[in-house]
Amino acid sequence: MSRKKKLALAALAVLAVAIVIGLLNWRSTPSGDVDVRLFFRTSQPETVELYWSTLDKYSADWSAATPYPNTDAQIGELAEARAHIRTDKTFLRVDLGSRKTVWTITGVVLECGDAREELPDEVLLHPLRIQDVESLTRTEEGIEILTKDGDPQLVYQLTYEGIKAALYKANEASDVRMRLFAAAVFAAACAVIVLLRKKILAMPLEILRNRGLVLKLAKNDFKTKYAGSYLGIVWAFVQPVVTVLVYWLVFSIGFRSSYGPMPFVMYLVCGIVPWFFIQDFLNSGTNALIEYSYLVKKVVFNISILPMVKAVSAWFVHVFFVVLAIVIAAIYGYYPTIYLVQIPYYFLCMFVFGLGLVYGTCAIVIFFRDLSQIIGIFLQIGIWTIPIMWNIEIAPENIRWIFKINPMYYVVNGYRDAIYGKAWFTEHLGMTVYFWVFALALFFIGTAIFRRLRVHFADVL
Repeated sequence: MSRKKKLALAALAVLAVAIVIGLLNWRSTPSGDVDVRLFFRTSQPETVELYWSTLDKYSADWSAATPYPNTDAQIGELAEARAHIRTDKTFLRVDLGSRKTVWTITGVVLECGDAREELPDEVLLHPLRIQDVESLTRTEEGIEILTKDGDPQLVYQLTYEGIKAALYKANEASDVRMRLFAAAVFAAACAVIVLLRKKILAMPLEILRNRGLVLKLAKNDFKTKYAGSYLGIVWAFVQPVVTVLVYWLVFSIGFRSSYGPMPFVMYLVCGIVPWFFIQDFLNSGTNALIEYSYLVKKVVFNISILPMVKAVSAWFVHVFFVVLAIVIAAIYGYYPTIYLVQIPYYFLCMFVFGLGLVYGTCAIVIFFRDLSQIIGIFLQIGIWTIPIMWNIEIAPENIRWIFKINPMYYVVNGYRDAIYGKAWFTEHLGMTVYFWVFALALFFIGTAIFRRLRVHFADVL
């Protein structure tokens, strides 16, 4: 073994050990359901409504924070308003009726399991935002609030310091098991790659060696796809844009669906952008060998790069729509943040998953041409099995795992986290481990099928 290879292996070994140590010491951000209980009295019969938002305190996008009915308070009686939210919901809005009234908030309590935390009077006395409220004063009973006619509101920021500490302790055992499992899976994957490196790395190395040819063919493929039409490559962007507009009109205006605190068009675009890529790649990649049959029959041509050509061709359009999603998010107040650096990571996830799938399908379709139609049907169904146009929160909690086992759920959710969700992929360690185990296994199986059948391609075509 040459000195250069020894140094490379040593560097990879050090990196692998560092990653394993990082996984063993990594600590997930705790989250869980929290009950918010607001106790109050009022000078006349009124209704209290509670809302939450992950946005800033000035946002107009609020969602109902509770499955409990709105609280109707009687004169002088101690009443309670309850909200059921999660620890990642930052802002709580309290709507205090619609008339001039004297309210007394006697306390606000946060509960999660055995953990209990009460908001101090100083927090209640100084909301982040006040609307249609004349005064807030401290009394012996609590915080007295004099509201005006209109839509009186108070907005508070919830920090959950005590609640999260309790969640850390409650989740410690399962968290340790997950970290051990993730470290074991990573170590096993490294061992498999080292032992079977010739088989596993053969295909990626072939692509790497022919990267110049891949890029040249991809550019030509992108241009010739719409050759002969007046608008040319403009059609590559028109169809997805029209699709987004139709879904937006139907769901946001027609059905008036609610998708949490963000505008539906932003929720839709950030989720559908990765789906457009995988749909285009899978459709075109499956038929890559048939389309380039004249190259497949050439003995000297390396046909293993053809699926990669389709991936790069689809990537050109993908970049445009990623930029469009970022611009739309910025228009609605979600400006670019450091979390955007995750987009290349999630694209890599989608790329590895799609490439493994396409290597298998493009080899099989030569012998079973009906596979193209079957894939088209699965893609039509697939877009509805991922929360792209609907919110997974509306699904019963006991069946949500059915939707989450689709690897594209991880990617779609990741794009949203990167653009507006402000969450790192390390916060979803379980899903990350599951996705990479699934994607790498699929890539290994797909490339194995391709290598096994490639000797027969020229004869069948």
